[in-house]
Amino acid sequence: MEQSPLITWLERIMTGFGAGWVMYLMLGLSVISVAVILERAWFFNSLRDDLSVLAKDLREALDDGLAAAKKRMQASPSAEAAVVMAGLATYEKGPKAAEEAMEGAKALQRMKLEKRLVYLATLGNNAPFIGLFGTVIGVIGAFKALGDQAAVPAAEAAAQALAPTEVMSSISEALVATAVGIFIAIPAVAANNYFMRATKRVLANTEALTRVLLSHMKADPEWAAAQTSGSTSSRSKKSKKED
Repeated sequence: MEQSPLITWLERIMTGFGAGWVMYLMLGLSVISVAVILERAWFFNSLRDDLSVLAKDLREALDDGLAAAKKRMQASPSAEAAVVMAGLATYEKGPKAAEEAMEGAKALQRMKLEKRLVYLATLGNNAPFIGLFGTVIGVIGAFKALGDQAAVPAAEAAAQALAPTEVMSSISEALVATAVGIFIAIPAVAANNYFMRATKRVLANTEALTRVLLSHMKADPEWAAAQTSGSTSSRSKKSKKED
């Protein structure tokens, strides 16, 4: 059965280039993956702080005054402290304003924490498919060698003897491509999962610290009195409307 010109053309291109270029592509992707992993590891390590000590210091600093709390948070390299600083910057405007400011700062910190992780996730999900593509190219080359062997006249024994070697070489190249794809995907997936768990842990710690600040603000006599007077005035206005 005669092949269509399009299939013949694609077969010629694939077997002509072979699966070698797929290997080089995956090698380049793996180098970028290692660079991203090292950069993210350094970034998360630069944010490390003892959160139990930080929460304790925050409570004590708030009792000493706003300036002491700001000084303690500025001394911490953690993302949690940066979020709390946003709340301290709007302390005078009340708990509601501080909470909104910290939510905005938390969203910005999330973006920084998740930066470049999409590359690791994408590579981890697709590297095996790239390797499989190289495998398919190798198998196509193997079957083409078998077809060429069948088309060779029986008199050309030397050419027939070389054909099995070419077939085995194509199959070996195909298996290597699959192995390389899996080898690249495993560390990328593992690193992405680790950094995503670290991000969730940082955000959970951030939520805990923001609650420490908000609870202190709501217990502050100044804001408690303001809330009480505000609720009293609203009730009086409501009663006046009813009268």
